[in-house]
Amino acid sequence: MPTPAFHRILLKLSGEALAGTQGFGLESQRVQEIAEELADALKIGAQIAIVVGGGNIFRGVAQQARDMDRVSADHMGMLATVINALALQDALEKQGVLTRIQSAIVMNQIAEPFIRRRAIRHLEKGRIVIFAGGTGNPYFSTDTAASLRAMEIKADVILKATKVDGVYDADPMLVPDAKRFDKITYMEVLKRGLKVMDSTAISLCKDNDLPIIVFKLAERGNIRRVILGEKVGSLVEA
Repeated sequence: MPTPAFHRILLKLSGEALAGTQGFGLESQRVQEIAEELADALKIGAQIAIVVGGGNIFRGVAQQARDMDRVSADHMGMLATVINALALQDALEKQGVLTRIQSAIVMNQIAEPFIRRRAIRHLEKGRIVIFAGGTGNPYFSTDTAASLRAMEIKADVILKATKVDGVYDADPMLVPDAKRFDKITYMEVLKRGLKVMDSTAISLCKDNDLPIIVFKLAERGNIRRVILGEKVGSLVEA
């Protein structure tokens, strides 16, 4: 059995990752594929926590929320993350993986409240923990929630799953000759305004020396490869 390079990881999944090719809502096939990858990664002995976004259902800063109060729109976005967490939990449990959802917004019928020690205990027992509801506060993104939860559970690394295979100096979808970084510092990300994670999340990681690995989710087996320490994607560190 291979030995994981990281003992405890926090995986940041965007809501769009669950939407698949349709770009919105939930694509059951894509959710199932992600669950299969996570189940495979869990077998190598790493402890896995997940923060999931809600942009596939509702985004507080999107066009449809333009005329809404920002606080109300952000609360709707938080509830969208709970819907995604429930979908991911269902898919994981069909793979035989014990899963717990902890929500920053209390909703006792469908999720546990976020309790740090309980979350760590679940991880130690081999369960996947999905953190939903963002930070529970408006004006904070799920990227910031990922950084915060990673530090609270003492994760070794944040794995940021994206559409592209690393950090570039420009959007590679729009700029064909964009340069890819194998390694980049937190300060360089902030100075260049690169959209790895939002600036609050990057600053939190910088202040607490928490590395971030940005990699392409669509490539099968990448989650396992990153956990095993293979050179996949881009590393953001001091």
